[in-house]
Amino acid sequence: MYLVNEERIKKLTAVLKQLNEGVTEEARREALNIVSNIDPIELSVAEQRLIEQGMNPQELRNLCDIHMEVLSDELIKLKKKIEPGHMLDTLIVEHEKIKEFLTELEAINLKIQKLESYNEKPELFIKLEALANNIIDAEKHHMREEDVLFPELEKRNITGPTRIMRMEHDDLRKRKKILKETAEKISDGNFTECKAVIDETAKYIVFNLRDHIYKENYILYPTALDAINDVSLWAQMKERCDEIGYCPFTPGK
Repeated sequence: MYLVNEERIKKLTAVLKQLNEGVTEEARREALNIVSNIDPIELSVAEQRLIEQGMNPQELRNLCDIHMEVLSDELIKLKKKIEPGHMLDTLIVEHEKIKEFLTELEAINLKIQKLESYNEKPELFIKLEALANNIIDAEKHHMREEDVLFPELEKRNITGPTRIMRMEHDDLRKRKKILKETAEKISDGNFTECKAVIDETAKYIVFNLRDHIYKENYILYPTALDAINDVSLWAQMKERCDEIGYCPFTPGK
């Protein structure tokens, strides 16, 4: 069971409320000071405690932004601690490919929103459908997290972050499905309606999946490496990942 500094949690809760009411330079500096002195495990437990006290998970976004500012070089440090082929290394490499897909999605959506009709450039929707399939193909990535990594963290009483990640996985699955189905069915007859759905869905996926990846890279994975310090257990986890399988875009799978 990981214990946290209760006084620090009280201060963090108070400054978060200030940030959620409107970011001020004083509140931001105070939050930076607090977060700078919290290790990944303690911050994860702190997030869990705040949710249990009634804070909406969406209100933790300001905390994530502050944490990202503090941890700007933490991913480099994390990668130096693990070998190529380590479960976390594979997840991080897959994140890079997923981010490439999101950049492509952003670009294609911009082009689609400039169209006046489906027949103007139908090839864009073929590309969009292929891209939606690529993003959906990340499912094995999420399964390895949900079935292998998250349970080990939950055994160590780190449940708040994994609960949020599972919720985000479920939400994003629905959005990816909508994107694919809309790309498949769009025509001149339903062009205006489908174009609006594509715009809203693509922007949602790009913003929220990038944010999700950042939280995993900079908060969840460092927490996991600190919490699970048994090399043999990581080897067993890698074997369980091999059984689940990898994404079509996983390098060297």
